Amino acid sequence: MKIIPAATNNLKPLTLLVLIGLLGWAWSSDQIPAPPQDHPIALTGATIHTVTGDIIEDGIILFNEGVITAIGTEVAVADETEVIELPGRHVYPGFIAANSGLGLIEISAVRATRDFSETGEVNPNVRAEAAFNPDSELLPVARANGITLALSVPAGGLISGTSALMVMDGWTWEDMVIKAPVGLHINWPNMKISLSAKKSEEEQKKERDEKIQNIRQVFADARAYLKAKESEEQKGIPYHETDTRWEAMIPVLKREIPVFIAANEIRQIEAAVDWASDEDFKMVLVGGYDAWRVADFLKEKNVPVVITEIHRLPARRWEGYDTPFALPLKLHEAGVRFCISGSGSSFDAAHERNLPYHAATASAYGLPKEEALKSITIYPAEILGVADQVGSLEVGKDATLIVTDGDPLEITTQVEMEFIQGREIDLSSRHTQLYEKYREKYRQMGIIED
Repeated sequence: MKIIPAATNNLKPLTLLVLIGLLGWAWSSDQIPAPPQDHPIALTGATIHTVTGDIIEDGIILFNEGVITAIGTEVAVADETEVIELPGRHVYPGFIAANSGLGLIEISAVRATRDFSETGEVNPNVRAEAAFNPDSELLPVARANGITLALSVPAGGLISGTSALMVMDGWTWEDMVIKAPVGLHINWPNMKISLSAKKSEEEQKKERDEKIQNIRQVFADARAYLKAKESEEQKGIPYHETDTRWEAMIPVLKREIPVFIAANEIRQIEAAVDWASDEDFKMVLVGGYDAWRVADFLKEKNVPVVITEIHRLPARRWEGYDTPFALPLKLHEAGVRFCISGSGSSFDAAHERNLPYHAATASAYGLPKEEALKSITIYPAEILGVADQVGSLEVGKDATLIVTDGDPLEITTQVEMEFIQGREIDLSSRHTQLYEKYREKYRQMGIIED
């Protein structure tokens, strides 16, 4: 069957490449989500890294109906249990990407696959889970390297919307959501005045102040809306028309969920934390490049940090090359709660599989190895409010885990098995399909042997 008609010969080469890429993506989206766990499973003989407890050598982990029911060296296994022997292997909790565009972006060059940002500056009613694409080809690639959960985060404007924590396998977003909303995401205005910008110093200050005032006014309006809605039950108070924007902000006003504020530079961070403190909001700092410079301030205010972009260049010419690599160590030494994530950009969504290597780099630059592992497992679970469900291997928590042939922070280690809520996950992806295709090509050419 001819997919591209002859008329497309007149299309520009870039357009043709994009069309071919989309067709290839559509053809490869053939993985079937795993069915619910319908019988108990026991993984035996492996080294079990619980993260929050001791490392168990030659251990057994038993789970049923998606939940861990027993863990240790002596576990009673019923006859109907499927026993998987894993000598020489390691079991870890699945990794959590705490700042991601997964599910909201597919191909950056194709507008139809970019659903991570809405027009306008104020969009608190945007819900990441409702836009999440369960058929994204980026999900199998990420989970093949141990990423089992990802916080899908909207972007753009001053107030971007609410995020959702999603598992990496399922038929629909309703199947995949673990928690939503997780938090309301705000991009704090740049406080820095650039002397080399086209705009004058006065214009830059005016623009900055207007954005900050806009944020303050939005929350003032949301408080007024909440007060009006709560007063409707009183006699003589008229009905106040529902506004989805302000409705989405009520959980923040009631301190049920935090505000996630993206800020990197010192003045940005201080201004954002001061504002959240004045408003009496729970806050999570996202980015935090300069967080180590105000670590005592963050610790005092109990503000955790989602560190982004460990693999990046220094922000200033005079800084050491290892400034971003050593940030987790400095926050750890200062007693500031943190986790490690990717940048969350639309470009980085295709590279979420590299999450364990961000943690590995932090470990190479001084962060204790056990802390590096916690920074992508239990620490993000705590910051996102799901530590009672995921992030470590404990009885009663979800059986969301990975089996590896070594240390997952080492790039040579392979993830050999993966379970999400007890369901065994297919680890094939577009990457493995291409690997097999071209391995066969070179085998037929006699370049490699079977």
